[in-house]
Amino acid sequence: MTRARKSTPRKRFIATDPLRLLLAVVVLPACVQDRDGAKRLLLELHHRQHPLLSATRRRTRYLFVDGGFAGALVEWARTTIEIVRKPAGQKGFSVIPRRWVVERTLAWLTGYRRLARDYERHPATSEALIRWASIATMTRRIARRALAARPGPHRFGIAT
Repeated sequence: MTRARKSTPRKRFIATDPLRLLLAVVVLPACVQDRDGAKRLLLELHHRQHPLLSATRRRTRYLFVDGGFAGALVEWARTTIEIVRKPAGQKGFSVIPRRWVVERTLAWLTGYRRLARDYERHPATSEALIRWASIATMTRRIARRALAARPGPHRFGIAT
């Protein structure tokens, strides 16, 4: 006898910039295809009127996406999309350029207890927790840079 599942499996779609700042997040059921999830993510970016997809900068910005996002999405987005793929003939695992930015962000977000497993019943709650963890990460980075910029013995772990 199998135990009933309390939560629905979900996919997390995030968009980040090269500085690892979260631009948009969409949490959908696991049965949704990557292309459909990417479309929802692009709509979320556009809805927030982020400069990445604004009408004046549409032709000057790039989106780096996984191979699962290929197909009609490229024509639908009306922006420059580069599909990041493994080099031909490559066997095994290796770091793929540009893709590691999002993968690293997802790995850091799973360091938060509430994001390590999906405990939430509603996707909106999961999206909010991802944003919350991203804000905490950004705040920590800002504080670390401010502390490193100040001269003094605190830079070496010596309290004054």
